[in-house]
Amino acid sequence: MVNNKNLVFIACCAGLAFFGVTMLALGPVLSHLGEGANALPATLSGGIIIGTIIFGPVMDKFGYKELLISGSVLALLGIQGLANLTDMPFLHLSMLMLGIGGGILNGETNALVAEMYDDNTRGGRLGVLGAFYCIGALSWTLLNYFIKNNFKLPLNSISVIMAAFIIFFIAISFPKPKPSNNVSLKRMLGLLKYPSLILFALLLFFQSGFEGITGNFTVKFLENTHNLSTHAATLALTWFTVGMLIGRLPLGYSMKKLGDSATLYLYLCVALTGVILLHFSSRTTGIYAATALIGFGVGATYPVVFNYLGSAFREMSGTVFSIAIFIALWGQFTFNKVTGLWFDREQFDFFTLTLAFAVIMMMIFLPLAKKKL
Repeated sequence: MVNNKNLVFIACCAGLAFFGVTMLALGPVLSHLGEGANALPATLSGGIIIGTIIFGPVMDKFGYKELLISGSVLALLGIQGLANLTDMPFLHLSMLMLGIGGGILNGETNALVAEMYDDNTRGGRLGVLGAFYCIGALSWTLLNYFIKNNFKLPLNSISVIMAAFIIFFIAISFPKPKPSNNVSLKRMLGLLKYPSLILFALLLFFQSGFEGITGNFTVKFLENTHNLSTHAATLALTWFTVGMLIGRLPLGYSMKKLGDSATLYLYLCVALTGVILLHFSSRTTGIYAATALIGFGVGATYPVVFNYLGSAFREMSGTVFSIAIFIALWGQFTFNKVTGLWFDREQFDFFTLTLAFAVIMMMIFLPLAKKKL
């Protein structure tokens, strides 16, 4: 078996690309799933929360390989359920599996990269890793854009790619787990006394809520408020992922030149500009520009926050990331649940107001969290 840091980094990039698919899995297909489908994003979010609870302590105590493979298999089963099942209870079960697998993949890949690299290279590597989240999401939205009127074919295509990478994960070896005496329930609970961890997690609460409703409800929002076809609205979601990808590629350089906080403020200002443009745009080109700006603007949050946490809590980074993402994903669950209820009542205008509120809250929490480090 081959043990190489670069191969492990490639595996992490593939795992986070799968999570990119997870986050946007429902967006292009939600309109095809019938009555009751607006509740599926909340089930997906609940699954991600469960996966997030699982990954940290298990990774810190037992290691990485088996957990990465298990998360990938669960995500693959969820994708196949979405492609082949029609009864709503089974679709909820599929979303639960997809969410659990995605939660494991998201947490483990970020924590492992944060552990493998030192303070000088961690931020840049996390930025590159985050770009692969966008590549996964972009691949998914492009497949749905070019393959019209057959949402099962993109799901099955993604499944084949996931299966190939699971074989790759089996073929390589991963770093050994940390000494087991580093991980105990007392130490895990002790982490909750650090205000910086809780405040950064609350910042991610709003980031995760923002990403969740953007991925799941943008298409339906544009169909109902801007009279775009599903095809055209899916392209808007594609521009969101393109914007995030473009934003994450120079992120490491920007963090070194401007500093972490200044970089994140700059990106969030771009996101807020995009939300305002989306709210007032009536032309398709303006909508596409708005979603690209939004994607660019929210692309920095997770890499910057994980860089802060990885530096401050290096010895228990897996558990720290698990706690932070656990709190964050309650934001995704809450935002998805509330937005789903609003959409059921055809109150679509709340969508952009909610996005703007999330960005402003992130701007408020950043200096509070940094001050407590």
